[in-house]
Amino acid sequence: MNFGFSSTTRGLICLGLAGLVAGCGMSTRLAEVGREPPLTQIQNPVQSPAYRPVSMPMPVIQPRERAANSLWRHGGRAFFKDQRAAQVGDIVTVLISIEDKATISNRTTRARTNAEDASASAFLGFEASLGRLLPDAVDPTKLIDLDSSSSTSGQGTIDRGETIELKIAAVITQRLPNGNLVLLGRQEVRVNFEVRQLQIMGVIRPEDVQANNTISYEKIAEARISYGGKGHISDVQQARYGQQVFDIIWPF
Repeated sequence: MNFGFSSTTRGLICLGLAGLVAGCGMSTRLAEVGREPPLTQIQNPVQSPAYRPVSMPMPVIQPRERAANSLWRHGGRAFFKDQRAAQVGDIVTVLISIEDKATISNRTTRARTNAEDASASAFLGFEASLGRLLPDAVDPTKLIDLDSSSSTSGQGTIDRGETIELKIAAVITQRLPNGNLVLLGRQEVRVNFEVRQLQIMGVIRPEDVQANNTISYEKIAEARISYGGKGHISDVQQARYGQQVFDIIWPF
């Protein structure tokens, strides 16, 4: 919908609206100037507004079979009490050791040339009347001549390497009907004015938990690992709000 505003006015309006949106979080950041970033309170992750229970495909539940005159139950994982995490609220240590490297290089080149030539030297006898229809003298043999060419060349290279060595204690938040466990672990470390945040979540099998109550990250299904931070250093590494808004709305 166009209300009669010029393109410059519409651009200024968009910038103003984007500034208002950015200002919603700017007031909070200005209030924290000179203060260290606060740590979040310890709370039940299930009660968090962002928490969502996990729903996974489940196998058909098999009835339990009991053997007469036996102390061993079919399907039992241990004869004595197992000290590994197996119930909601238990804690398991996750070992994260990621060393990824990816190198991608591609190049694309495209060229196209088109030429069109049309004349009306014999057009039902009307070619002689073209001079009366057009203001200048017209040569029917050179009536239309089109020529176009295009060329595209693109090249991209990605060379990335990441190494993460971490340990984090996670809490079992849900036990699925097939016995698998949903875990969620969060950790915050504040050094001066910088807070480093680590979060991991996913689904594990109780059988993959080691005797020392640890599990490696590659045995976590639907793993979500987040490692970042907030504070002075993170602010310097990010583009300013104005630059981010400009990059979003600038069409060229």
